[in-house]
Amino acid sequence: MIAIDWSGSADDGGARHTWLARAASGQLVELVGGRTRAAVLAELAAAIGRATGPLVVGLDFAFSLPAWWVEAHGLPSAGDLWDLVERDGEAWLACCDPPFWGRAGRRRPAGIEQFRRTEREVGEGRAIRPKSVFQIGGAGAVGTGSVRGMPYLARLREAGYSIWPFDPPSSHRVVEIYPRLLTGPVVKSSRGARRDHLQASARELPEALAEVAESNEDAFDAALSALAMSDHLSELCTLPAAVDPTTLLEGAIWLPPGSTS
Repeated sequence: MIAIDWSGSADDGGARHTWLARAASGQLVELVGGRTRAAVLAELAAAIGRATGPLVVGLDFAFSLPAWWVEAHGLPSAGDLWDLVERDGEAWLACCDPPFWGRAGRRRPAGIEQFRRTEREVGEGRAIRPKSVFQIGGAGAVGTGSVRGMPYLARLREAGYSIWPFDPPSSHRVVEIYPRLLTGPVVKSSRGARRDHLQASARELPEALAEVAESNEDAFDAALSALAMSDHLSELCTLPAAVDPTTLLEGAIWLPPGSTS
């Protein structure tokens, strides 16, 4: 079980804020940072070759854009979107033309649906809600990481992973996660709060890994996400592919059953 706290940073290939956490049988066994997005892809491709059992990877970026945008560009599938993003995504980030927003002088455009259905559903009734994929600047922006992440999904599919919810079930899956709802309620900006949360979680983390997990928000997110996923391995391997057209275009955020964070 692997969870990646992903970074869309351009200056270092994402290395500074990208963390990989690996869990097995409910225990955290690895937590490392400093890898570029390309290095993470290489690690995941290698992992599927080494795997002797089920392997599920959680990535914390949006796997698609709102269906209206995908349809307006004549794209029949999320895979076609990933190809378009690989070709044009950097230009979108550089120009920040509507519906993208968040850079200096680029305010959120009015009258445009900003969210995928999964983001609206996950955020309903919760104090913490996913941001719009169209937001590529400002506090909490997820758009840049998503634009720089989607092309990797096609490569992971080629490596043998099933990308949920677009592909049929497989023992090797990739799912979209939203770490803020997997960590539970905690003031993540406080190291003391992160430490207390880890100590209260009833997880017996190795001391060295616990120190790394509490050291920064990105490592904390990766660690807690991997552990949450590890608790639901069987479910994750058997998640069915979507059948409704909207989800097949937009994707879906995976959350544990009964999640109320």
